[in-house]
Amino acid sequence: MQLITGGMGFVGLHTARALLDQGESCVLATTQTGTLREPHFVKDDVGTRVFIERLDVGELSALLSLRDRHKITGIVHLSGSSPLGTSEHMRKNATQLLNVLQAAQEWKLRRISIASTIGVYAGASIGPEPLSEDLPLPMTPFHPIPTFKKISELLAPTVGGAAGFEVVHFRFGAWGPLAHHPPSPMNMQCQLVHAAVQGKTLDFTQPCSRAFAEDGADISYVKDCGRAIALLQLADRLNHRTYNIGFGHAIRNQDFADAIKRVIPSATIELPKGFDPRGPGRVISLDITRIRQDTGFEPLYDAERGIADYAAWLRAGHKA
Repeated sequence: MQLITGGMGFVGLHTARALLDQGESCVLATTQTGTLREPHFVKDDVGTRVFIERLDVGELSALLSLRDRHKITGIVHLSGSSPLGTSEHMRKNATQLLNVLQAAQEWKLRRISIASTIGVYAGASIGPEPLSEDLPLPMTPFHPIPTFKKISELLAPTVGGAAGFEVVHFRFGAWGPLAHHPPSPMNMQCQLVHAAVQGKTLDFTQPCSRAFAEDGADISYVKDCGRAIALLQLADRLNHRTYNIGFGHAIRNQDFADAIKRVIPSATIELPKGFDPRGPGRVISLDITRIRQDTGFEPLYDAERGIADYAAWLRAGHKA
């Protein structure tokens, strides 16, 4: 049985589905209150193979009490606090991480997998692409999220090595069904598909929808991402402690927009030309050789297939 912190979130629910498909049962830890969303792809398993626990991972006693109710054999740590970078939010993230590590130690787990981000590559001295996991990363702060993820990539394996359990980090970005973050340039794929399905045109001069034709990155469709995480968590043997999850090459915003127009011919998308003058002036592709070799992972969703799947999801009445 796998514990997923942040289990009712965007990536957490798709990871749960992938773990269920691999024959595992899941505990989904969430701080959400009120009525919880239970998408149809896991709803039928709630109470039998999926168990929802409302708790704050930052409260160690509450986290450790899960073992009284569930026979947890592994952890996928996806939860995190607001990315404001204040001492309060950094403390919450650090406490959650350390509590998960302590739980793994006390429960004598074999492996835990922890979310990192494609953002750790920002500012790196990039040579030939795609980018491999061994690329030296800059130690200068860029944004609170990749800053904390770099800390995690150093701290967690140190604890795991001393306590005798494996720690695996996965670097990724994702888009697709259930993404519920406020509009920002970081979820441009979701915004573009939403707008196309709704027959709207985005204003790319607005900060939340700022996008240029040549910008882009290697961002996974979330179903591929969840499956990759499940494969890493359940692999009999892993040869590394850090893995990229992606498609293996970047897609430019213009290429993504063109793919939308092929799937939804009525879409109207006119992106500003060139790169964002305030951006890095390049796209980032990820080398996924490691995860292919160690788990057999192959991405199933290119841009068009992902867009078609996401559009069908939205047209079925789902809001995110």
